[in-house]
Amino acid sequence: MVRECGRFGPPQTRRASLPHSTARRRTRQIETLRTQFALADGGPFADLLTAERLEQALRQEQATWREALWTPLLTLGAFLSQVTSPDGSCRLTVNRVLAWLVSRSEQPCTPKTDPYGKARQRLPESLLRRLLRETDQSLHELSPAAWRWKNRRVQIADGTTVSMPDPPKNQAAYSQPDSPKPGLGFPIARLVAVFCLATGTVVDAALGRSQGKQQGQNSLLRTLEEALEAGDVLLADRYYSGWFDLAWWQQRGVEVVTRLPQRRRCDRRRGRRLGRNDPVVVGAQPPRPDWMDEATSHRLPEQWELREVRIRVVQPGCRTTVLVVGTTLLDAVVYAAAELAQLYRLRWQAELDRRALKGTLGRDVLRCKSPTLVRKEVWAHLLAYKPIRGGRAQAAEELGCEPRELRFTGALQALTTFAERLLEADEETFAE
Repeated sequence: MVRECGRFGPPQTRRASLPHSTARRRTRQIETLRTQFALADGGPFADLLTAERLEQALRQEQATWREALWTPLLTLGAFLSQVTSPDGSCRLTVNRVLAWLVSRSEQPCTPKTDPYGKARQRLPESLLRRLLRETDQSLHELSPAAWRWKNRRVQIADGTTVSMPDPPKNQAAYSQPDSPKPGLGFPIARLVAVFCLATGTVVDAALGRSQGKQQGQNSLLRTLEEALEAGDVLLADRYYSGWFDLAWWQQRGVEVVTRLPQRRRCDRRRGRRLGRNDPVVVGAQPPRPDWMDEATSHRLPEQWELREVRIRVVQPGCRTTVLVVGTTLLDAVVYAAAELAQLYRLRWQAELDRRALKGTLGRDVLRCKSPTLVRKEVWAHLLAYKPIRGGRAQAAEELGCEPRELRFTGALQALTTFAERLLEADEETFAE
């Protein structure tokens, strides 16, 4: 005799030959997760987090479980609910599940948070990252071609830091801030994310220490090369404008638009002029950095051309009056200087996306007390952030506008309000 979990796992006795979950019970758990976040047929995220995608991801990650309430699907649903909640506590998350069971006249679970905490530890970290990447690919395929820039997908790279509790494990895994005495202050991690300019979703992200070799923003970005495809445009600030960084991305077929540092000096006498304040300069390869091996360095050209567009900012209130934008897009007919200036101005959208993550979703201070759970918490935040952006993108398509014209906070408020009402509705009302 085994005990079968219901929608949230209430035990019901039946006969079976294996103690593991069956495909039928897994399907019910998937539908529970989709219903909890308004993901069922007709919901705003049905195309992003489908039952087939969840089933495939669980199978690829070999996420099986014994007879228990906190299955991987339920744990994932509760985790996403926790990171989008203003409270964000484990106790509130467990109480939500408990209240849901009581409202269905089913056997309640224990109000203790220990089982949920252990279930989060068993949840595969790779499952969260897989869902993060696959949902972005699905959203990219559903996005209209008109949202692209010059028929190219534009990705914005930006970095930030997050703090966390200070148990010894977190202190050992992540950097401590500069302080008079060692061990004081909360550990800080560096997070580099790649945002989609059209939809505002997080394509992928990398997490590392805030200090140390190969822990800078450009180093973490290079670990996300699978997030950018050949033909994409990488839009970034001057932190990513190193000679080898530009050459490294162009060798992979990714064009770059970035602001150049003031100290950079190129020989304009050896280049050509595409227009006023629009020269193509020639730069020689500097000495090889430590992070690049000799074989990769030899594959790069000894010198290459870089287009430098000088932009004068005339908008009142802007601190910078003149800036230089460097790009590997050398065709001045297809990519006019004015259009490149307008594109670089859109890089500010990454700052707004980062503010939405850290402010609206409250991700600036993490809660978990071990490095593994810290990483899972970050991926859960990014995964919960993506359906909100996806719902906004679908609404923008129906309204005939671009997603950037709809506010993120309004989309989040609409999501939470409708999700609560859909959970209370009967099947006929839910179908409508």
